[in-house]
Amino acid sequence: MKASISLRAAILSVVLLVLLLVVWEVLCRVPASAAVSADDEYALLMGEAEQEARVPPPSVVLAHAYAELSQPFYDNGPNDKGIGIQLAHSLYRVLTGYLLAALVAIPIGFVIGMSPLMYRALNPFIQILRPISPLAWMPLALFVIKDSQTSAIFVIFICSVWPMLLNTAFGVAGVRRDWINVARTHELSPLRTAFSVILPAAMPTILTGMRISVGIAWLVIVAAEMLVGGTGIGYYVWNEWNNLNLASVIFSILMIGVVGMLLDLLLGSVARLVSYQE
Repeated sequence: MKASISLRAAILSVVLLVLLLVVWEVLCRVPASAAVSADDEYALLMGEAEQEARVPPPSVVLAHAYAELSQPFYDNGPNDKGIGIQLAHSLYRVLTGYLLAALVAIPIGFVIGMSPLMYRALNPFIQILRPISPLAWMPLALFVIKDSQTSAIFVIFICSVWPMLLNTAFGVAGVRRDWINVARTHELSPLRTAFSVILPAAMPTILTGMRISVGIAWLVIVAAEMLVGGTGIGYYVWNEWNNLNLASVIFSILMIGVVGMLLDLLLGSVARLVSYQE
């Protein structure tokens, strides 16, 4: 039954995709009346007229995607690099900031979840800092750090900390007190109790926070790279827009979605592997 539903869902997804592409192709097709005459072409060359900008149809975007993916790692200079290089730079920044955030957020979340005193002491700071947009930190980071790439990593660190910290604290605080009391009756040390009892029980909630964080980090890096420039998928989108290459812009948007989906699937697979059984 489950396999049947999955198959029907896959078929429905393909049908919807084909329908969307057909509608897109029809709506974005250049009408015959818009063909450029010899006089119009001369006016365009002389700068006396402007050609109407149009969203490219999917056939053009797919042709561009094939050309880009056939050579994803070419490097022809600062503003002409393949999509593979752009994504690699963005993933490096995201994973660096994300892992640094995990090293900070998970231990602090453990402390907050296990100690009501620390929760009450740190909660005001968390509630003030958490709503601040990560991009609001960018000017200060650029001024203090004086390096655009490190500043982008810092912004990823900031946006990744809070979901992991809060979910870790929530998961640790939600561990059944009976299990902790049993550990105490067996005279387990606090450190061993944390690793053998609390961590396994809280791990699904911790991984949920990590899954949320990686999605937010991938969202933020695009906007951060538009601000700082250099190399990365965010700068690539902005640069292609400045070149009025809408096919490349749409292709890069789709690549951002695909990579974000793969990151989420990866964390989701890990979360299913550590599901806790009472």
